[in-house]
Amino acid sequence: MVANRGEIAVRVIRTLRALGIRSIAVHSDADAGARHVHEADRAIRIGGVAPRQAYLDIERIVAVAGVAGAEAIHPGYGFLAENAAFAEACAAAGICFVGPSPETIRAMGDKIAAKRTVAAGGVRVVPGTDDSGLDDAQLAEAARDMGLPVLIKPSAGGGGQGMRLVTDPMKLVEEIAAARRLARSAFGDDTLLVERFVPDPRHIEIQIAADTHGAVVHLGERECSLQRRHQKVVEEAPSPFVDGARRAAMGAQGVAAARACGYVNVGTVEMIVSGDAPDDFFFMEMNTRLQVEHPVTELVYGVDLVETQLRIAAGEPLPWRQDDLHPSGHAIEARVYAEDADRGFLPTGGVVRALREPSGPGVRVDSSLVDGLVVGSDYDPMLSKVITVAPTRAEAIDRLDEALAETCILGVTTNVAFLRRLLADDDVRAGHLDTGLIERRQDELTGDGDPPPDALRAAASALLSASPSADPWRRTSGWRLGEAHPVTVELATARGPTHIVDVPLDAAALGFDIARVDAHTVWVGRRGATWELHRPVHRGRADEDAGPEHGDLVSPMPGAVTAVHVALGDHVVAGQLLAVVEAMKMEHALRAASDGVVTAVMARQGQQVRLGDRIITVGPAGSEEGPSS
Repeated sequence: MVANRGEIAVRVIRTLRALGIRSIAVHSDADAGARHVHEADRAIRIGGVAPRQAYLDIERIVAVAGVAGAEAIHPGYGFLAENAAFAEACAAAGICFVGPSPETIRAMGDKIAAKRTVAAGGVRVVPGTDDSGLDDAQLAEAARDMGLPVLIKPSAGGGGQGMRLVTDPMKLVEEIAAARRLARSAFGDDTLLVERFVPDPRHIEIQIAADTHGAVVHLGERECSLQRRHQKVVEEAPSPFVDGARRAAMGAQGVAAARACGYVNVGTVEMIVSGDAPDDFFFMEMNTRLQVEHPVTELVYGVDLVETQLRIAAGEPLPWRQDDLHPSGHAIEARVYAEDADRGFLPTGGVVRALREPSGPGVRVDSSLVDGLVVGSDYDPMLSKVITVAPTRAEAIDRLDEALAETCILGVTTNVAFLRRLLADDDVRAGHLDTGLIERRQDELTGDGDPPPDALRAAASALLSASPSADPWRRTSGWRLGEAHPVTVELATARGPTHIVDVPLDAAALGFDIARVDAHTVWVGRRGATWELHRPVHRGRADEDAGPEHGDLVSPMPGAVTAVHVALGDHVVAGQLLAVVEAMKMEHALRAASDGVVTAVMARQGQQVRLGDRIITVGPAGSEEGPSS
């Protein structure tokens, strides 16, 4: 059984099929039509929509596995992959858990305990707090004593979720509260730690494998420095920063960390390295599971890490010694997210209305996408991964850029165009990377999202031909005797209306991918960039009056309201935090734009909201308008 979803479930099922092992998928109600459900030999509904009702329900998943006769459970990554209680429940049910022991998961899952464990084994760790009982005030005091900037991290977390970089002492208390809130929501454990922030850091991780016979090896490093909000975006192997001697030194530290905690199976040791001092590297954490970015290691080492996991779980010895393992060529991976890079990487959603994914020599796609897939806000926003391999790093980047250009996903705004801009950056091309690069270059790497004129023409042409009449005299496409007449068409994007004069053309002649939603909405795309365009339906006065007013705070994304900090009648000042909306591992703070008084509160904590839903209204101070709910 594969106790996960999305592209990782599809990827694990691919190896199971190659090995002749029957696969069982599980799915929530939201995933009934998902790709992993169709690709498995058998699929079983576990119900619910939210993760805690489905993929995080240990009792339900183990019970279903037992009834289905599953001999083993592969946890993928995320959800229950690093949950010691899940591993224990599998063992109690007589089902093999494809991963390390519950004791190892528990020791490495607690970042504070993990640092203590590996430090005792001679591994260098990042300086920081090692007391698990600190409250908010004590954490703030420890951070001030350490000196800002610092990182606040959930002890039980992983994947950067809930992590906060604090540089402003005035926001320290607020950031600690936010980190604790996210940790409690995501992991059921709000224990936090504070670590020194390493300047110009590079994120390097070591892939390790350990069998039940005492053998432990490393399969080199992955460069994972290209991140935003502590979430990886592009990964590669080997790192352009690491030479043979440093690879051996870091690999030895990774092996030492694995031995210190008695690790068995495939795992990853994450390290932080100073960009100014490449030999100054520290242990950050150990991921007791397969990583999202494992394909780049597979491609340069010629291995299948899922197969390795399965063989280790079956008691087989590792097939290699350390001297057998050497990287060949270069591999690079880009994560395709459902997010709008031009609007601060806010999560998006929608229905996949047209799909084309790249293929060819040196191109691999691990994907959850299918035509008609509904992308919501209940799960992680990653849709797929595009991975390329070539003899050199420059060739691998070029191949990845072209593969992204061939990618077409219409119906959901993604980060594909942003990824292409990132790959074209001079420092990225040169390998001069650090974890802050994307934030520093965000203005250069993102745009205003406005479509170019030819995209507007293609959209207008597609909309004009959406419902062609058999009677040419009734067509609105500009048809007339002799030649077509230009037609003025108004098109709107999410950022406002655009007026164009369209010379009727066949949209395909402009080289765009087209997906019409209805007579008023169309998606157009070309070379990785996509736009949703609307032919506005003009509203009456009453409808216009019902729209958002100047003092409205609206949700910038579909998600859940996790905090409301004000009540009706409260006086607020500009910049004050009023509410928090969360979706797809991301919190967005709603702050007052000016001084005033809260005249309406339209959402409560825990409520699901859509993009553009009004949350709070702030009126001018002294307003005669009374508050309302």
